[in-house]
Amino acid sequence: MAPVASSLQRAQVPVRRALCSAPTAVRSFATVPSPSDSAKAPKPRRKTYFKDTDLASFSDFIATSSPAQQLSTSEAYSLRTAEVGPAGKKRTITRLPEWLKTPIPAGNDNFKKIKSDLRGLGLHTVCEEARCPNISECWGGSDKSAATATIMLMGDTCTRGCRFCSVKTNRAPAPLDPHEPEHTAEALARWGLGYVVLTSVDRDDLADGGARHFAETIRKIKQKRSSLLVEALTGDFMGDLDMVKMVAESGLDVYAHNVETVEALTPYVRDRRATFRQSLNVLRHVKDVRGEEGVITKTSIMLGLGEQEHEVVDALRELRKAGVDVVTFGQYMRPTKRHLKVEKYITPDEFEMWRQRALDMGFLYCASGPLVRSSYKAGEAFIENVLRKRAGEKGMASPTAEESIAKTVAMDAETR
Repeated sequence: MAPVASSLQRAQVPVRRALCSAPTAVRSFATVPSPSDSAKAPKPRRKTYFKDTDLASFSDFIATSSPAQQLSTSEAYSLRTAEVGPAGKKRTITRLPEWLKTPIPAGNDNFKKIKSDLRGLGLHTVCEEARCPNISECWGGSDKSAATATIMLMGDTCTRGCRFCSVKTNRAPAPLDPHEPEHTAEALARWGLGYVVLTSVDRDDLADGGARHFAETIRKIKQKRSSLLVEALTGDFMGDLDMVKMVAESGLDVYAHNVETVEALTPYVRDRRATFRQSLNVLRHVKDVRGEEGVITKTSIMLGLGEQEHEVVDALRELRKAGVDVVTFGQYMRPTKRHLKVEKYITPDEFEMWRQRALDMGFLYCASGPLVRSSYKAGEAFIENVLRKRAGEKGMASPTAEESIAKTVAMDAETR
């Protein structure tokens, strides 16, 4: 036994030496950094040309509110540029003009109420889908009866791919919701509005382009509240005038269809299935169906896409020949980098010039301004007064009517 024990002791000597020569182990826990971790060098930051000290303040990205930030007319209208990009690859960009900055609507209670109602009924609005800059103004009234929301029918996915629009696209969108006409009518009756705008995505996957769905929704609304004025902003139904007639005869008060831009730019701006002449035929046929005084027709043109002055004038002449009553001008705003670039930011003075030209050419009304869109509160208030007057409602000369007209003029003046 003695030789065996001595051999085991000799075998354990190297092990003891290794343990004694090894540094003392430090036990650490997951929540306590070990001493070796603190000695490590900090991870180098990724190289970037942005400097934290050069970042603009948050107020530069929203509407000017403090007196210290107010600019003179000449300063506000002058376009400012900035150099962006890494060294050696810098490029000049045009900064967003002061007159195009709008407030963020997230904190408005009425905004949240309207959004909640829409989601509860499974409805969509073009205000959200098209990223309209006026959403805080239109949804932010003191109560829902003072607000305006443009309901978008037939889902939130379009079958066309216009190069200016941010609405989702798909060749085969989801089927129509058969309950949408009833839900839409119920929501609008609940809000107690006097004027509502309905629009829709293009549904070229449907045999009728969604015309029957559109017409059924308008009829449901009129059944629940016959006094509610309805404007329908429709597509071109692939040029099928029978479908245009179906919607025009559904009981609406205003038929709107947007030409979007001048004829020369239409192939580059709109989907290839949409043409300037096809849109003119839609607007002209509405007048043929309902008569000159039976309905108001309306269209919208975006500026800033590279159109020439004579092209805009020619477009206005063609619209008047088609009997269009109302036209709106607004600034094209690039939704994402995948969409068309802004060629020019039009100044408020230029918008005022186009407004006056349109009125001189015989249009019943023209809303023109950087943030004006086809569905715009001032234009809708004016049209409402015209329709009430045509309907022969009593008391149009009363103080209430005068206040309404004065309010319309004041709202319109804010865009100029």
